Amino acid sequence: MQADSIVLGAGIVGVSVAVHLQMRGRATVLVDRRGAGEETSYGNAGLIQREGVMPHPFPQGIDKLLTYGLNNRTDMHYHLAALPRIAPFLARYWWNSRSDNYLRIVRDYAPLIAASISEHAPLIEKSGAGHLIEKKGWYQLYRDAAMRDDAFGKAEWMSREFGVRHEKLTGAEMVRREPGLGVPLEGALHWTDPWSVRDPGGLVVKYRELFESLGGRTVTGEALGLEQHGAAWRVGTSDGLVEAKDAVIALGPWAGDLTSLLGYRLPLGVKRGYHMHYVQPARNPLTNWILDASYGYLLTPMVRGIRLTSGAEFALRDAPSTPVQIDRDEPEARELFPGLGERLDAEPWRGARPATPDMMPIIGPAPRHKGLWFAFGHAHHGLTLGPATGRLIAEMITGEAPFVNPTAFSPRRFG
Repeated sequence: MQADSIVLGAGIVGVSVAVHLQMRGRATVLVDRRGAGEETSYGNAGLIQREGVMPHPFPQGIDKLLTYGLNNRTDMHYHLAALPRIAPFLARYWWNSRSDNYLRIVRDYAPLIAASISEHAPLIEKSGAGHLIEKKGWYQLYRDAAMRDDAFGKAEWMSREFGVRHEKLTGAEMVRREPGLGVPLEGALHWTDPWSVRDPGGLVVKYRELFESLGGRTVTGEALGLEQHGAAWRVGTSDGLVEAKDAVIALGPWAGDLTSLLGYRLPLGVKRGYHMHYVQPARNPLTNWILDASYGYLLTPMVRGIRLTSGAEFALRDAPSTPVQIDRDEPEARELFPGLGERLDAEPWRGARPATPDMMPIIGPAPRHKGLWFAFGHAHHGLTLGPATGRLIAEMITGEAPFVNPTAFSPRRFG
């Protein structure tokens, strides 16, 4: 099978890349070993984070490091046995989170985040996915006054620097908006710009259907079989061998497996995460996306029920599940929202967020292979940045002027 482009990976990033290439007249084949949106893109909190200009930094200061080192928190957990393997990644992550490095990263990152809503909007409309979308922002809830004041100050700075809109609420105002809350609050921060998604995996499926309606083809195949053949790239699939001039690696947490085979040594890591669904109460159901800032979990009203998503777990990607964060979060969640019903899933779902030590994705041409492109490493912002990444990659492949400067996201920044 001949094509213009092969896209490896049918998560939100890969499907978005495929849509944008197909919209530009590039005959594109989307390849994955599973269905669209069945891995990392399925299990997130469902937020398109226009406010997310400040990626999650590594804790700074000896006091915080000692606190996290006890490994008993809800917002972060680690596997002690994995530390020798992941320590180099964590050290670079910590270094890039220092204030001077971090501020530079925030400024480089902001233009891409600024396009998150505007790039999702046309795909949502074209794919008929509007029924999955809420356009009312999301809330960070504070039980602690000092934490609230710090967050309010950062929100003011983000508003001045990047035009991120928000409103500050008292605890009583927040309870009026979400009557099912059950603990006294010191306040809340409402990020008004973001959109939320009631079924993230379902949104990816709608985008895949859009891709196919434009003439694109989705096939089953093993991405690790990608190989260069003369001036082309080819990979075996259930529909036979596919060959194309360009290939895009959008494999999320599995990107490193293929790039390593091709001779690249990118500093990739993963942040694992878990979720569990619960029954919505008949009275005062949860209607907003809310973060309990003291414990680092989110409660979100999904199609399946209320989804509790955990913080980050640092471990080897394929190590057995250790969903201790769900077990630690659940009592706090039931205190915050007493109507939280019984569990709906037999076991907590686990996924892996693909991460880089400078907290920014890798988007751009492979340094040593003509016609090979990278689109991965989005960490917590894969859903947020899928369409923006898709447009940026498609513009570079087709020779258009990129709508944002791609330099900061180039794989060349890692040498």
